[in-house]
Amino acid sequence: MATALNVKRKNIDLPVDTLQKLSLMAVAQGKSLKNFIETILISKANAITVEVKENPSPSGDDWFNDPENMASVKRGMAEMKAGKGKAYTIEEIRGLLGV
Repeated sequence: MATALNVKRKNIDLPVDTLQKLSLMAVAQGKSLKNFIETILISKANAITVEVKENPSPSGDDWFNDPENMASVKRGMAEMKAGKGKAYTIEEIRGLLGV
């Protein structure tokens, strides 16, 4: 179960009939309503896998799924934050590419 150091308190609102049903289920298991609800929620949360994708592209462009590409993007962002990078306009990029 959770320890006092890693617990966050949150009030939730439930319909009265839901609380009544949960209370009956808790009594049937010999638990308090609070403990019963916490047990259900913790069990449910532990049963799911949460995956956070790093892909910043709103369209989900696969280019960003390549770890080397993302590392390059992060390096560029760090350089810009450190004042070491240079921002180019479209016209400057076209000039560099000879387009």
